[in-house]
Amino acid sequence: MTIQRRPRPQRRRQLTALALAIAVPWLAAVTAASDTGKAALSALGQQGDLALGILRSQLGDSREEELLPAAVSLAIGQSPTLLAGKAEILDLRRNQETEDTPDVQEEENVPITEAPEEPETPLVFADNGVTARTLVPTSTEGYVVAGDVYISNTSVNTFDASLFDGTFAARLPEEEGPQVLIVHTHGSEAYTMPPGEEYVASSECRTTDCNYNVVRVGDEIAATLEEAGLTVLHDTTLHDYPQYSGAYDRSLASINSYLEQYPTISFVLDIHRDAISDGQGNMYKVVSNVAGVNAAQMTFVIGTDGGGLEHPQWRENLKLAAAVQQNLLEDYPTLMRPITVRNSRYNQHVTTGSLLVEMGAAGNSLDEALLSARLLGQALAETILSAEG
Repeated sequence: MTIQRRPRPQRRRQLTALALAIAVPWLAAVTAASDTGKAALSALGQQGDLALGILRSQLGDSREEELLPAAVSLAIGQSPTLLAGKAEILDLRRNQETEDTPDVQEEENVPITEAPEEPETPLVFADNGVTARTLVPTSTEGYVVAGDVYISNTSVNTFDASLFDGTFAARLPEEEGPQVLIVHTHGSEAYTMPPGEEYVASSECRTTDCNYNVVRVGDEIAATLEEAGLTVLHDTTLHDYPQYSGAYDRSLASINSYLEQYPTISFVLDIHRDAISDGQGNMYKVVSNVAGVNAAQMTFVIGTDGGGLEHPQWRENLKLAAAVQQNLLEDYPTLMRPITVRNSRYNQHVTTGSLLVEMGAAGNSLDEALLSARLLGQALAETILSAEG
């Protein structure tokens, strides 16, 4: 094997000196009759590639556009016209390099091609066989309308759209501690499951199995709120079992117990599901298309003092519900049915951040309700946290 050795630095300097000894007189002779740098460059060009080769070899690997190697400066200095055209010489070199260099980017500038992200697995929900409907208002008649939010007022109280300016009284506490409480006055309320996913029923569309009733939906809301940074307590007590009557009294006792133990709780969510049927008594589910599947339509139910029980700040609960609903509707225009305002209090007097929400209806599947639970949790967290800014 033959090993080629590179010339030593001293040897290179000797070769450079010899080249200059020959090139300098020759350059001077070639450009002597030229009046300008441009003419001198033209004269050099007529002598073929040798002249440019000499200049390019002397410019070497220098990347400084305003500085020339000493050897080059010496060569140019022997010709006044070339000295005057020093800038043009640099331009000539740049132009020549552009012509000789392939049109490619330097390696460090070549963009890195990233492997495409794997697409998210599309949602697929098993069909439970129940007829689906999307319930949306077709007219403003009979509603108070604020932004995108429709409100059906069935209470004895009056209010108009001027009440809704995006503000609400409920705020997160400054002290550390639980901020949100989730309860279930009617915890055994359940859904219609697809074939093969049935539960053991305690009565029609009800079960004490908390993997299938609205307690499971509360789990999903709690997890979503916690992912957003909120601190949540979830009471899984079935206040409607074994006895349905008196459920609100029992859930109120639970709420008060939590508030006494954790005074930092500002928001109380009572999670239910509705029951809807047509004029012939046929059950149907209420849905909104989200990501190609059905999400259960939701309804806020707001209590007042219309039934005679003390509830002086019910409007603040209503304003919070409207703010959350507006947030949701901006991304999911049919996900929420109109807010319903009633005379009953529904334990919402305990805080200005108390809400009752119907997560779909008995005809919906659990999957549909769980999807809506995640969307509700995200919108509620965004609404609460943005009010703190």
